[in-house]
Amino acid sequence: MMTDPIADMLTRIRNAVRVERPSVEVPLSKVKRGVADVLKREGYIWDWEEVDTQPSRTLRLELKYGPNGERVIRHIKRVSKPGRRIYRGARDLRPILQGLGISVLSTSRGVISDREARQRNLGGEVLCEIW
Repeated sequence: MMTDPIADMLTRIRNAVRVERPSVEVPLSKVKRGVADVLKREGYIWDWEEVDTQPSRTLRLELKYGPNGERVIRHIKRVSKPGRRIYRGARDLRPILQGLGISVLSTSRGVISDREARQRNLGGEVLCEIW
């Protein structure tokens, strides 16, 4: 039984990037779809799509690499965990690596990046950090 599906998604992405796979599939959920949408908007993946597979639907992420094969996602880390939730207000959100990275937050308005949260003056649970 999996206790942290978001950590499983991040681990699958991390492992796929390390071996330079063009895409990775993860089981589908609304929060994972939101994280994938944030990754696409922020330019860390090319695209994502929902795939009908048996026994349940999956989410296929098309990973992004530079022109010479360099990794776009260099580091991906789970911040809030099932045993210890981490919440931040809009004023407490600081840029990751002086703006080179992002934090992904789960807010009352959906899953958004820290940049969007600061613009909308929203706080929430910090799901992960990516740079």
